[in-house]
Amino acid sequence: MTASSANPRHWNVGLVGYGEVGRILAEDLRQQDVKVLAFDIKLRSDEAGGPLRYHAEHHGVRLTASHAELAGQSDFIVSAVTASQAVPVAEACSGAVKRGAWFLDFNSASPGAKQRAAALIDHCGGRYVEGAVMTSIPPHRLKVPLLLGGKDACALAPLLVTLGFNASVASEKLGVASAVKMCRSVMIKGLEAMVIESFTTARAYGVEDAVLASLKETFPGIDWEKQGAYFFQRVIEHGRRRSEEVREVAETVREIGLEPWSSQGTAERQAWMADLADQGLFGDRGAEGFARSPDWRSEADRILAWIKSDTKA
Repeated sequence: MTASSANPRHWNVGLVGYGEVGRILAEDLRQQDVKVLAFDIKLRSDEAGGPLRYHAEHHGVRLTASHAELAGQSDFIVSAVTASQAVPVAEACSGAVKRGAWFLDFNSASPGAKQRAAALIDHCGGRYVEGAVMTSIPPHRLKVPLLLGGKDACALAPLLVTLGFNASVASEKLGVASAVKMCRSVMIKGLEAMVIESFTTARAYGVEDAVLASLKETFPGIDWEKQGAYFFQRVIEHGRRRSEEVREVAETVREIGLEPWSSQGTAERQAWMADLADQGLFGDRGAEGFARSPDWRSEADRILAWIKSDTKA
């Protein structure tokens, strides 16, 4: 029985990338007794790979030693890595992917990058489908809204639904689903960066209460206090991944001939926050780090203290 026709609950599901997204997918699939394999380059490090190995053992996930080993044993591959690695992962898997095996590209990459990745997988007999994740995964987990695209998207969609995914087809034209995701990210990731910049500056001038009151008057449906805390913590925890995604957003804008000034600025702010987090400015982020502080002011104060310090250089 081929991978394309088999009951998806009997598939070997291979997860390339065993970060937050990969682990969530693994947990939800293993609860259904679906066989799961995983590979992550962090597994090559004793320190960084330790928590991943512990998680895999606890949930019954079999780890592989390479992209090729995973691809050669999987009926359905999910690529969930950083945006810049979408094409390299497709290339690393392409030589070993089984004929008829599915390859779902979960990555926040530009339509052009998705098309290059698809060419690699399809050339080797795999069935490439792009996936655009339309909101934050942790609250929704496997049920996160997922747009599919590509010539095989209609065939894969009902199989994913059987596995518990909230999948729908955006278009049989490759790149449409990613374009929706990328254009949305211009706004969402840009808003995160603007909130951090606006709120931190307001805090420095002592006008944050007036700014929040003005925002509430203009946008009464948003709890800006709560939203500000959430944005600060999500960027602190995932700024590196977000900055890479927004660079792909900028490339998406550039592909139509428009200069991505807003997206470029957003990517720089997200990366800047990631650099501060890597230096330990916000303390131990840990597995639960993103929700550590309910008050954005404490994080803004850390940033302002760093700006005034002699160590920022």
